[in-house]
Amino acid sequence: MKSKTVDCPICGEQVSENSINDHLDTGCSKLETDTLPMASSSQPSQASSSSSRKRPLASIFVKKQPDPPESPTVPKLKKQHQVIDLDTDEAKPPPAKRQKTSAEHLDAAAPLAARLRPKTLEDFVGQDHLTGADSLLMSLVHGGGTGSLILWGPPGCGKTTLARLLAHETGAAFKELSATSSGAVEARNVCEEAKNMLKLRGRRTVLFLDEIHRFNKAQQDIFLPYVEAGHIQLIGATTENPSFKVNGALISRCRVFVLERLTDDQMSTILTRAIDRYHASLPEPASNHPINAPSEKILTLIIKLANGDSRTALSLLELTLTAKPGTNEAVMVQSLKRSVATSYDRSGDDHYDMISALHKSVRGSDGSAALYWLARMLTGGEDPTYIARRLIVMASEDIGLADNSCLPLAIATHAACQTVGMPECRINLAHCVARFAEAPKSTRSYEGYNRAEEAAKKDPRAPVPTHLRNAPTQLMKELGYGKEYLYNPTYGHPVRQDYLPVAALEKAGLAESSERAFLRKEGDLTDKVWNEGRLEEWEWFENDGKPWEGRMDEAVQKLQREEAQQNGKGQP
Repeated sequence: MKSKTVDCPICGEQVSENSINDHLDTGCSKLETDTLPMASSSQPSQASSSSSRKRPLASIFVKKQPDPPESPTVPKLKKQHQVIDLDTDEAKPPPAKRQKTSAEHLDAAAPLAARLRPKTLEDFVGQDHLTGADSLLMSLVHGGGTGSLILWGPPGCGKTTLARLLAHETGAAFKELSATSSGAVEARNVCEEAKNMLKLRGRRTVLFLDEIHRFNKAQQDIFLPYVEAGHIQLIGATTENPSFKVNGALISRCRVFVLERLTDDQMSTILTRAIDRYHASLPEPASNHPINAPSEKILTLIIKLANGDSRTALSLLELTLTAKPGTNEAVMVQSLKRSVATSYDRSGDDHYDMISALHKSVRGSDGSAALYWLARMLTGGEDPTYIARRLIVMASEDIGLADNSCLPLAIATHAACQTVGMPECRINLAHCVARFAEAPKSTRSYEGYNRAEEAAKKDPRAPVPTHLRNAPTQLMKELGYGKEYLYNPTYGHPVRQDYLPVAALEKAGLAESSERAFLRKEGDLTDKVWNEGRLEEWEWFENDGKPWEGRMDEAVQKLQREEAQQNGKGQP
């Protein structure tokens, strides 16, 4: 008995009902038992078969037939992989797949600074106070561990390299994260992995977290339980002051080591070793591979431009080593200068250190130094209005009553910076800074307020004397408010009355009237230090050897020295 036939939903052919699954599994290939024989004695059956084959099918069920080959001489290839040689019109096999990049290729693609990273502490250059044989850090390493550390130093001083070497020396597993690309989840996973490794294998893990100051306080708190329990040895690297950027609880559980900027001699050693290792790594003989040997002038320039940053120095050295042979030295010098960006950080320590240097130069009446620091900040990209705001403070803090015109000048300079902007407002800032440096100085008002503030904090509830109180109502007048107040303009001469809560201040420990004189008289040298040696040094170097016009005679000097000794003040 013949089995029923069904129409294939893909190709439309009639296929035996028993073979339809095999037919579909083979991609609609014809099987011997698939289709019904075409020759049949029954005419209706043929008609039925013909009508079935002509039945229209939806386009999604129609199998797309491959295009026939253009020439019988061309072998049949898959269309997407067919490659034709345009010169010979012959088909070629498809190209081999591109091989994956190996670790060697990754190393070769790394910059020179990464390829020449020291492998041992003996090869590490700089930071002798940390890597010396008698240093505290080396004592910890020889003891089998370093504990948790914070490495604070400028860029390119060796923080990352030192962390890797410390992990290698102690035999600990080394994990490295960067706060710029990692988050709390990655940090917690590494800590848990380190905890499990310590529990199962007894091996410690050093977790190096670069740019730790980029983590906020909550993210830094993740490390607290693991560091406190000793599950990880955290080594955090930062270019920012950890006192401001790292969680206080984390700092208390870590040792902070300060790395210094590399000296010129150390930079020269690094560059010399780098040149030797670079030439030794060349794959071809020197005769077939031209070598650029930097001149002494170029090396000196690189050291100067790098400013203690070994990474920058090696990057500049790489430019010279890979430059076209025979490049003019003057062209090379200009190229190196243009390739170095300023290292001024508007949000880092430089921002505060340089404004402090500017302020102290103005206070010390050194106009040249003040203009220098002003130029350093402006050329580094500092906001001019920030400097102008600081000048407004200097006008009252350092110049004060000695020249009352400086405060309006500072406010006008701030307005000029807002109106004009850079680069023209640099002229207004220079004008103000130079004027402040040459202006006479007085801190009477500034120091007077500090003394008054200290007294006010001793008894914040001291009552206002009755005669100084306001009496806007009849009841207050009956209570005596303002009754004994002496209205000064009424008199043609000065009158005396107390304006301080004397009784309250006496109870607070300010019994003497001199202790309640918060604003001292002009020329009053009470509590001031007189150092004859310092004065003579200034007269010799800054005043052309001439005596200072404010120099006191011998009797006054002797009296001042006696008063200083009685008050416990020596000559610093």
